[in-house]
Amino acid sequence: MNLMNMKLRNFLIGVLSLFLAAGFLTAPLRASETTPYNWYCKHNDTHTPPVLDEGMRFVEDYSAYYVDHRAKESDPVIYLTFDVGYENGNVEKILNVLDAHGVKGAFFILENVIKRAPELVKRMAEEGHAVCNHTRNHPDMSAITDKSLFAAQLSSLEKAYTELTGREMVKAYRPPQCPFSEQNLSYAEDLGYKTIFWSFAYADWDNNKQPAPEKALEKILAHLHNGEIMLLHPTSATNAAIMDKLLCEIERQGYRIASLEELWQ
Repeated sequence: MNLMNMKLRNFLIGVLSLFLAAGFLTAPLRASETTPYNWYCKHNDTHTPPVLDEGMRFVEDYSAYYVDHRAKESDPVIYLTFDVGYENGNVEKILNVLDAHGVKGAFFILENVIKRAPELVKRMAEEGHAVCNHTRNHPDMSAITDKSLFAAQLSSLEKAYTELTGREMVKAYRPPQCPFSEQNLSYAEDLGYKTIFWSFAYADWDNNKQPAPEKALEKILAHLHNGEIMLLHPTSATNAAIMDKLLCEIERQGYRIASLEELWQ
């Protein structure tokens, strides 16, 4: 390439960069960045962390967690996380049990909880639980590709929480319903958020189809593992009924229930 052609090439690259920076042109997204994924982990009965599906390993390139990879065998830990969409009496019961055991959980809340159960949210904060972001109104976040709309789902909930409690919300976010995209992970990271998935969950969310307490307890205990991020729904009558036994058994087996922030501190 001669000198004239090189100068022309560099000039054109410079002009294109200016247009991109000014927003007149948009760099094309890779198809994978907006592809929706449904989070899941393959359970095992060996009390070891589940192996992440190869097709979702990209989550480890972002500020996203589904298990504590740094957990030590000499100090086994479990993180209790709860997705809270409303209060039906069972959330308060679970808070009572956590308080009795001196255990701190992470509660991912919606704006609906702030509006309809403000005293419950205040209690979570005052008792030292991590109050985290489950978005304003529980949309499919993988369908939101506009960064400003994505940010609004988180920031509006933050604002409502701070107005209620005078505190800052923990910068941890969980996608509602499971769907997410690589773009979502990038947006959350840019906003200073950690995306929190899980390494164990079970079918506890349907209040009209609650599992038997003894079967639920057996299932949860069969899958305990070091570094586990456990997802439970605190509206579940079954979870409220078994919480004391569950915490007692977790403690008996030598696990420490850690605060969520320990994941990244």
